[in-house]
Amino acid sequence: MLRSCAARLRTLGSRRTRVPPPGGGPRGARRSFASEEVIDKDHALPNPSWSTDLRFLFDQFMKKCEEGSWKRLPSYKRNSTQKFQDFKTHYVDPKLLKEEQMPGAQLFTRSFEDGLGFEYVMFCNDVENRVVCFFQGGPHLQGMPGFTHGGAIAAIIDATVGTCAFRARGIVMTANLNINYKRPIPLRSVVVINSQLDKVEGRKVFVSCDVRSVKEETLYSEATGLFITLDPNKKLT
Repeated sequence: MLRSCAARLRTLGSRRTRVPPPGGGPRGARRSFASEEVIDKDHALPNPSWSTDLRFLFDQFMKKCEEGSWKRLPSYKRNSTQKFQDFKTHYVDPKLLKEEQMPGAQLFTRSFEDGLGFEYVMFCNDVENRVVCFFQGGPHLQGMPGFTHGGAIAAIIDATVGTCAFRARGIVMTANLNINYKRPIPLRSVVVINSQLDKVEGRKVFVSCDVRSVKEETLYSEATGLFITLDPNKKLT
């Protein structure tokens, strides 16, 4: 029985999928900037490094996804060529962001090998303007011996509240992130990051979150974030 479960986890962890568009539907095979076909791995699926706690939370929310109230968000190391071109066309001065600068670029929180850095999965509830992240910090995120580095915690908090702001208002960038660290997080432990949209004032998007233990009995951190919705008429320079 245990062997069959382990085999199933290895199958899920190695599964490769095509990158979906923002709406979550199917899309043709991605291509790199060298125009070669790339089928990227969805890293928001279980792999053998996931602990029992992380897999338990994943299974719980997958059931909520089946009920229709929540949706799992896929996560890839690289942006598709089309997504890069769209962002460059609408939001960035062409002189600032050049295609030849991008080969090898990866999402920071997905740039570690499985189990060594950021292991996480996010689920969103667009009706309630909420995003929940289940995060397991690997040994390469160490700060104080045996504990997760505060900068790594800040990175996953920023990714979570930023995703919440994005789901509510579209393309955003972080303007301010304020974190109160309450307790250190042990390496390889799993935490739950609950984020929610607080308010919107014009292009300003206010989001907050807390970071708690699996059973939500221990509060590790609290944070608030201010994000600015990008204006395609005012390109980044």
